[in-house]
Amino acid sequence: MSVRSAVVLGATGLVGERVTRLLVADSRWDRVVTIGRRAAPVDGATLTQIEADILGDGSWTDSLAVDDIFCCLGTTIAKAGSQEAFRAVDHDAVVRAASAARQRGAEQILVVSSLGADPASRVFYNRVKGEMEAAVTALAFTACQIFRPSLLLGPRAERRFGERLAARLMKPLRPVLGKYRPIHRDAVAAAMVRIAATAPAGLHVYESGRIAATAAVMTP
Repeated sequence: MSVRSAVVLGATGLVGERVTRLLVADSRWDRVVTIGRRAAPVDGATLTQIEADILGDGSWTDSLAVDDIFCCLGTTIAKAGSQEAFRAVDHDAVVRAASAARQRGAEQILVVSSLGADPASRVFYNRVKGEMEAAVTALAFTACQIFRPSLLLGPRAERRFGERLAARLMKPLRPVLGKYRPIHRDAVAAAMVRIAATAPAGLHVYESGRIAATAAVMTP
């Protein structure tokens, strides 16, 4: 069995932390690197954590010489403070890291986007996500996996009143929501790791229903 190496950006976030835990526990990866302003609460013999500002000078980019790059970066306009600051994280940092990883030989990228991502959208959030997807796709990775979850559920470090309220309101409607049904972060992380291991070539887009189905067939 061949082993792989991976880097996780956004490893302290909702999905990224779970992805990191799964990779560290999986013998198919013999080296896992996280890059962020603070270390993720994860330990493991194969794990190296690099504390760096992804919006900074780029000294961390040499650590992107891996097989797989998992981009789990994401913020909100409210948390970022402005549309420009939001774009800096959800578009600029993702594309910068993806480009640096590709230049250093990475073959596969797995990136968390959002349901509704569209570079032509009139909604700012969806437009930025769509532009990010287009820029990442243009880098011509051997395998490009884009995940578009709906509302993400799971334990968050910070309170997001709007998301909690939306989750409560949507709960009784889940059977009829289809692809808009909220999805747990564990399912997204599980699907990402499973797909990363098989590394299907080309561009693949996974929306919530397909993410859930992929996660459900994972073996423990």
